[in-house]
Amino acid sequence: MTENQLLELLADMTLDEKIDQLCQLHGGFYGEHTALTGPEQEFDIRNSRQYKVGSILGECGFEHLKKIQDGFIAHQPHHIPAIFMADVIHGFRTVFPVPIAQGASFNPELTEKISCAAARECSAAGLHATFAPMADLCRDSRWGRVMEGTGEDVYLNSRFAESAVKGFQGDSCGEEGKVAACVKHYAGYGGATAGRDYNALEVGERSLREDYLPAYKAAMDAGAELVMTSFNTIDRLPATLSKKLNRKILRDEFGFKGVLITDYNAIGETLAHGASSDKADAAQKAMNAGVDIDMMSDAYLSHLKSEVEAGRVSEAQIDEACLRVLKLKNKLGLFENPYKDGSLEAEKKYIYCEEFLKLSRKAAEETTILLKNNGILPLDASKKIVIVGALAESRAIAGSWAIFAQPEHTVTLRKAIEELYPDADITFFASDDVTDEMVRASATADAVILCIGEDQSRTGEGKSIADTSLCAAHKKLFEAVSKVNKNTVALLFGGRPLCVPELDRGCAAVLEAWLPGTCGAYAVADIIFGRVNPSARVPMSFPYTPGQLPMCYCELPTGRPKPNDDRYYPFVSNYMDVPNKPLYPFGHGLSYTKFEYSPVELSEYVLERGKSITASVTVTNSGDMDGAEPVQLYIRDLSGSVSRPVKQLKGVKKLTVKSGESARISFEIDEDMLRFYDIDMNFTAEPGKFKLWIGGSSETDNCAYFELR
Repeated sequence: MTENQLLELLADMTLDEKIDQLCQLHGGFYGEHTALTGPEQEFDIRNSRQYKVGSILGECGFEHLKKIQDGFIAHQPHHIPAIFMADVIHGFRTVFPVPIAQGASFNPELTEKISCAAARECSAAGLHATFAPMADLCRDSRWGRVMEGTGEDVYLNSRFAESAVKGFQGDSCGEEGKVAACVKHYAGYGGATAGRDYNALEVGERSLREDYLPAYKAAMDAGAELVMTSFNTIDRLPATLSKKLNRKILRDEFGFKGVLITDYNAIGETLAHGASSDKADAAQKAMNAGVDIDMMSDAYLSHLKSEVEAGRVSEAQIDEACLRVLKLKNKLGLFENPYKDGSLEAEKKYIYCEEFLKLSRKAAEETTILLKNNGILPLDASKKIVIVGALAESRAIAGSWAIFAQPEHTVTLRKAIEELYPDADITFFASDDVTDEMVRASATADAVILCIGEDQSRTGEGKSIADTSLCAAHKKLFEAVSKVNKNTVALLFGGRPLCVPELDRGCAAVLEAWLPGTCGAYAVADIIFGRVNPSARVPMSFPYTPGQLPMCYCELPTGRPKPNDDRYYPFVSNYMDVPNKPLYPFGHGLSYTKFEYSPVELSEYVLERGKSITASVTVTNSGDMDGAEPVQLYIRDLSGSVSRPVKQLKGVKKLTVKSGESARISFEIDEDMLRFYDIDMNFTAEPGKFKLWIGGSSETDNCAYFELR
């Protein structure tokens, strides 16, 4: 439809019809429900009004969605089709490693490929939009949803957010095999106080703009068609009701022209926040704050019309919101084809196709982190190996937001090893129980693989935990095995960095597999036995203890800094019982080969405004195996009008270097890289001296200095 045709349609719609377009229901209102992603809600909907709302969430399957869409075409006075939305976070049927694992790849192009595949599968099943990517900055692993983000770093989160949008949408969400992307949760949801889901965020204006907002904006700049409001309060006001966030920053400053949708019942929950007196009050406040779609609260459905009639909401605002929804439907091509790319033929062609299964495996190869290795890995498959732990045979390793996954398609580690290494001398004890038989077998083995951590039921929305240490059963298993065999390899599964200092002390190697998806176990097996060289890096610091949380590598300096060693010092900023630094820092990760860096070389030592300089290193693979290395650039502003972080990631280039060969890597440094919000809240780069590092982790000491004039 043309713009004029959309305006004509809008002008011909009644107020009731317009409001209906601003309401979203889940599939339970249509006789069947696939995936409930929030508390059950009951509304009084009569006279087929459920077939007049603008969108539906959580349903899938072409035949099922076609029946529902046919109901909309028949009952909606202007035959306006519905948008089908769902949480397709890290895959639809074919599941890929969870987003925190994707962050560990340090390769945003991988996420673009994953999102493209997920879009192709879910669009074949009739979906039009996904509630992804999650661009929330996460620095507290107690929060269950860290698995849905890409870690603690602003730069990396921004790059992954924009890559996900590009993968889901391509050049246009209306293209075949593409869906509309919804960036979430705007804003600051990942900063929940005490790591407790849905909790408040207390943050200053400077931190909000420098730390939390950039990744959302990067997704918007990449073309994200929707933005989702967050559950939390910011400055004591629910984000859903914030005119500052949703009108001033989102619309006026960022120039976002797409659809703003709430999270599940977020308008209704403003009553519990104490920010609304009743649902009518909540409805008018949300609409006046700029919210277009009410997801599952019935505030708009039941109360928005009376608020317009009472003069507390203008019909012009309703028109504005409705037009944005209609424009999205038009971009998706739903007026011409209400079913878009869905068909039985497309489902058969794309769901679990060989290309996507191979990508699931390849993605896990890039996302599994070798955290520690004393040389025991890779293992020799001809040696006597014992594998213990229930996770060795669990299918609950696909991931917490794999809500449409079919568990029977998830490959277990046992299946992967038995299929890939049929001649290996391996004994499995796929249980978390410590038995005499298991201990005896472990004592006589050449190596033991300990499968521990968390399955997908322990991470995700609403899965916050106060203690991120190993559970008691896994501690007991570790103690029993490591006591009798020094060649114990800890294989960690899960969706968050766990506190595992005992594994670092007591195991010969530690491998983080995350929740690797449908075919990820194949990749994990190949890394264990050396067919694949690991290259992933830590996207979110692993603390020694939950008492260090929240933490990040890019912290602000203190006036009483601790000397760079592990001793305790009085009257400086340190702990008496644990180091300040994490167990495994951001950017850390090992390889089966060795990479050596030349000293940093600068093209100039003075950066003039409006110009750029180049920082370069030579990376040499001095080991015996080809490998990939994420080369990381960090910068510190040594003195500013306000305190600046001790270092910040400003660039990553992942390269593959063959054994015995070298590669030259260069980064361009310009003024824009150095901008921050100064003492007067101007976004600028101040003249002065800067320190720059290039290396394989945030703790590299390979540095140089330059000056901005």
